[in-house]
Amino acid sequence: MQDEGAQLMSRPREPEEFGPRPVYEDARPKPAAPVPPTPRRFWRRRGVRIGAVATVLTLAGLAILALVWLETGTHGMLVGSGLALLPVPLLIAGFLWLDRVAPGPWRYRIFAFAWGAFAATLVAMLANTFAARWIATGLPTASSREADLWGMAVVAPVVEETAKAAAILLLFLFRRHYFAGLVDGLVLAGIIGTGFAFTENILYLGRAYEENQTFGDSGPLATVTVTFIARVVFSPFAHPLFTAMGGIGFGLAAMTLASQRVRRVLLPTAGLLLAIALHSLWNGSAVMNGFAFLGAYAFVMAPVFGLVVWLSVWSRGGKLRTIRAQLPAYTHAGWLVPAEPVALSSFRTRKLARTFARQAHGEEARRAVADYTRSATTLALLRAQATRGHPPKDYAEREQALLARMWSTKAVAQPALTRAAYTTTPPHPPHWPMPGATRVPGHPPHGGKPVPPPPTRG
Repeated sequence: MQDEGAQLMSRPREPEEFGPRPVYEDARPKPAAPVPPTPRRFWRRRGVRIGAVATVLTLAGLAILALVWLETGTHGMLVGSGLALLPVPLLIAGFLWLDRVAPGPWRYRIFAFAWGAFAATLVAMLANTFAARWIATGLPTASSREADLWGMAVVAPVVEETAKAAAILLLFLFRRHYFAGLVDGLVLAGIIGTGFAFTENILYLGRAYEENQTFGDSGPLATVTVTFIARVVFSPFAHPLFTAMGGIGFGLAAMTLASQRVRRVLLPTAGLLLAIALHSLWNGSAVMNGFAFLGAYAFVMAPVFGLVVWLSVWSRGGKLRTIRAQLPAYTHAGWLVPAEPVALSSFRTRKLARTFARQAHGEEARRAVADYTRSATTLALLRAQATRGHPPKDYAEREQALLARMWSTKAVAQPALTRAAYTTTPPHPPHWPMPGATRVPGHPPHGGKPVPPPPTRG
């Protein structure tokens, strides 16, 4: 018996030799079967939407290219394209400078320019042509001057500004998170207007070139020269300025409380009406005479342009002030160090932090600081949007995603930003950590000290 017991202990036992399985093992809950993801509707698929928008814009681009070619010919279209392209980089660079605090996605900028250059211009050309024929047949007693005044001062502004504002409305409805304030609407509208002006200038300059070739005009008073000076040199900002009125309206609507539904409708409508009024005044003065044109330019267009530039720069600084006001909530929760809200609210300090990171750890570290800065800026604007009373439905998920993204690069970004803040913001508050000894939060991105909810106002 002793040898048999030793033999049993020396060999591996079979499962049934352990006796019946304990009850608690049988009662252990089985893992739930994975729930298959609900298939999205065909139209809700990202690839389908992008493909549909790209197809529409491509077809509009081909159509407008054909129409411009029929109007100007090959040589006129080439000359007009070269001359019309000259102000585009300067205008786009100006709008990108305004959007420097929290740059929007490039796909929205490309969509805005393509919509203005192709879709809005195509709608305007077809509608204006139809309106000109209707005026000629519906008002047979009107002179050609009166017909031009009706077409350019009444019909064209309504059609063109409505067509351009349609793109802003689409993004406002379906990409609501893009609109964090006035600057976003203004930048988007300005890029749309720049694209529209580019195509329209090709048409006008191409026609002028063909006219010069037909009649043999040349010199400083040639039609193409006068057209170039009037449209490209003196008023390249005209269409961006008109469309900016609607963009400002949508930007202000994005800043209103969720309960102020009437105001959120009236502000974009008022912006569109103001855009139509400015456009009508501009076109009407051009049809009347040179003195009316110069008066409208000096006493209306130039002051409005200066006011919009001032408002844009002030609103751009407002984004920096929002960063400094909203990020301390994450400092108190341990996600940021005290110097970061100050550093992130200054372009100079941001640039210096990227320089410090590159000098210490190379180009990859510089990109990490830039990514951290973008995420922190988006986080501050997201919290400000919730504070105004209309947080996105996925506010918590987006907040956690941004914090997790910042967490992945904090080891490089926080010391660089703290050192930059010490360099550019003396004297330093006593509670700031010393450079090189930056306190790092001790909790993981999902499940640490909670951030207090934003104080909503409506």
